[in-house]
Amino acid sequence: MKYRAILSSLSIALFSLSLAGCNDNDNQENVVSTPKQPNILFIMADDLGYSDLGAFGGEIHTPNIDSLAQEGRLLTDYHTAPTCSPTRSQLISGTDHHLAGIGAMAELTPEHLKGQPGYEGYLNERSLSIAQVLKDNGYRTYISGKWHLGLTPESNAHAKGFDHSFTLLQGLDHHFKQAPSAFKRNSTYTEDGQIIPISALPDDFFSTNYFTDKLLSYLDSGKNSGKPFFAYAAYTAPHWPIQAPAEYREKYHGVYDVGYDAIRNARIARQKQLGIIPANFDAAEPIATQNAPQEYGKWDELTAGQKALEARKMEIYAGMVENLDANVGRIIQYLKQNNLYDNTLIFFVSDNGAEGFVRGGYGSESGFDNSVANVGTPTSYHYIGPRWAEVSAAPFHLWKDTAGEGATTAPAIVKLPNQKKAEATNHSFASVLDVFPTLLEYAHIPVPQDQYNGRAINTPSGISWKPLLENKTDTIRPANFSFADELHGSKYAKQGEWKIALQGRPELGTGTWELYNIKLDRGERQNVAQLYPAKVQELLSVYQKYTEKNGVQEYNAK
Repeated sequence: MKYRAILSSLSIALFSLSLAGCNDNDNQENVVSTPKQPNILFIMADDLGYSDLGAFGGEIHTPNIDSLAQEGRLLTDYHTAPTCSPTRSQLISGTDHHLAGIGAMAELTPEHLKGQPGYEGYLNERSLSIAQVLKDNGYRTYISGKWHLGLTPESNAHAKGFDHSFTLLQGLDHHFKQAPSAFKRNSTYTEDGQIIPISALPDDFFSTNYFTDKLLSYLDSGKNSGKPFFAYAAYTAPHWPIQAPAEYREKYHGVYDVGYDAIRNARIARQKQLGIIPANFDAAEPIATQNAPQEYGKWDELTAGQKALEARKMEIYAGMVENLDANVGRIIQYLKQNNLYDNTLIFFVSDNGAEGFVRGGYGSESGFDNSVANVGTPTSYHYIGPRWAEVSAAPFHLWKDTAGEGATTAPAIVKLPNQKKAEATNHSFASVLDVFPTLLEYAHIPVPQDQYNGRAINTPSGISWKPLLENKTDTIRPANFSFADELHGSKYAKQGEWKIALQGRPELGTGTWELYNIKLDRGERQNVAQLYPAKVQELLSVYQKYTEKNGVQEYNAK
């Protein structure tokens, strides 16, 4: 514990020093021009919470990702879709996920929506692929990791512009090759469009390690081509099941014995010290103190056995995140050793907020041993659960697949080519939709409009971050901009400093539209819908226009 406490204090000191010299819009000497096409490395974690990284206030040891922050810029108001495949569709297509074909996750699409336009369950024919555009303009293009945008050859990453691809087609898998024989594994891997049987994976397969191996092999295969690269590292960590390599399972022994609230409060305090959130930020109220089901219990009400299991799950989760960081470090080291790092535009993000739901479990009937001593091994199957998800999502409300800020606010770090020191943390709204035009602008490629190579497309709708990243503006959107989204019955709309939200699961909200002033109350503590009914109606109009523009249909059939 003492080692971790010292490490955390040193991390805060280092970040404070690295950011202390950054002033808004007056650090032009650190901004470099990119006269030639830069390499692009886009790293996406899976279900990584807002506060998990050291750079965002976490106690988990993430020096490699943090180093990107020390040479780049933090975006503290970066938004995704509420879950994974919708976000990934927006990244690849640059359009709202309802337009891209992922109006709902394929595995969660109700019968009345299956096959409907926008609910195809794969990246549809109207969707452009960022990889295809980059490839057509001189880039070599690679992906390794989770695809989750289609199961057929036509919807495979190999058919969407990636020169080389190693992909998990579904939304999750066991992180090890080994699994209990009774476990019915429903996962498919492909390489360059060809199915790779799980039996063909190496015996020491661990998802994060192997995805990195593959990506590095692709980068190495083309390093003498003279072409820039677009490399998409699409990790499945720390998505459930919570598992980690043996050497990472004891690194956090005892750290989480203090319970949910102690860890969460410490993270929030560090976020304030680092300038991630204002010193007067009023964090979301933990759901255990609200009217919620019994499974959202308080730490002090758990038995000794329950505490041991809960703490152990978070120890393994932290080990998964540290392993993820080590693999990011492997990529960074490769780029530096091959003189590629300086001319590489690097993004690190998560695909959504932390996972708080328990979506069905596997126990002894499937050959798993879910005892405390076995957590994190290939023969265990666990989730972190809602209370640890609240810790990961700190300081925000709720988690993945809801309408809370904790679902759609993700950590984001951007490092420009040749950037050597941190730029001022940016607190303006940004969206995963913005990545598409940002990448193309840095690559000196115009964003296609309406048609591409003779076929009709949905025009990408985001806004390039380039002026913001190069200190030419503080924000890329007007003060009263509007934004909305819907997924699985959870809905929200924002305009200016206001937000309305309706939770798809009534037990997580009031069952009606809630209203928050997110400039003053981004923790979503004070629902003021009854005080400002006209404002609710105004934002309902914003939401209605969004649904009409993007073909949103009601998820819950009447």
